[in-house]
Amino acid sequence: MLWKALRNSGILLALASSCALAQVAGDTEPAEAPSFVPRIHGPRLIAPGTRPPYYDPIRHVTVSYNEIWSGYAVTGSEFTQVQGSWIVSGVDCTKTPNSDSSEWVGIDGWNSNTVEQVGTDADCNGTKPFYYVWYEFFPLNTIVIPDVSIAPGDKFTASVVYGGNNEYIVSITNETTNQSFSKQVEFKGADGSGVPPRNSAEWIEEMDGNELSDFGRDLFGVRFTDIADGSDSATDSTISGVIKDFGDAVQESISTRNGHQNSKVTAMPSAITSDGGSFAVIWKSE
Repeated sequence: MLWKALRNSGILLALASSCALAQVAGDTEPAEAPSFVPRIHGPRLIAPGTRPPYYDPIRHVTVSYNEIWSGYAVTGSEFTQVQGSWIVSGVDCTKTPNSDSSEWVGIDGWNSNTVEQVGTDADCNGTKPFYYVWYEFFPLNTIVIPDVSIAPGDKFTASVVYGGNNEYIVSITNETTNQSFSKQVEFKGADGSGVPPRNSAEWIEEMDGNELSDFGRDLFGVRFTDIADGSDSATDSTISGVIKDFGDAVQESISTRNGHQNSKVTAMPSAITSDGGSFAVIWKSE
């Protein structure tokens, strides 16, 4: 796939090194970002021959394997909203140099060619960690948000809202620093993707390139962030609620080295907690 080749080669809009986007773990002031190419974030990748999704009747989720997404999705029709919260994990770049990871919420991408999403990255430039905030309407380029700072341990809330007439509003807030960003974007699809179907919503930890940064644990949802309006929730044509409220439409996504269920697991979500909308993603790539 062309977009996978672009993801791996890093052909995207380069940022000047003067942009203060990154913060190294342990620093108290934002560190000047190295010149880098923001990662492309895209639909989940399923390897040929991967076991078809299967339903777990005990946990009431459908389990799927893929190359890059770990977390949860819900499927349905005409999604108009997704929101969530998470805590930024520090990455161990001595263990995983030249690697990347991202946390985001979005609409589409589970079984479509578009993703409307907003989130954060915790990447390794060599052995140096750097972090940035972004939004993206895939297959268009990632847009970095320099006005919202980010550091390990920061708590974020984010949402994507569809308002009709191909108009979306992406919003993200660093609840630790009280810095926010919101933007209305018209998006009809691009590069032959077709119009976004709005048939899924997601809360995802993603590997954007060829190696997943050692993030330890990513924590999603109000159970961990303790933010009153930080529930991992969504709204489609028939349901509005937290992840578990979508019943049999809940999808659990496990990422593996080559996307096949028999290859090495790189990241795995925990069970959803009793609040119905919180979970952890555990790094297992070593």
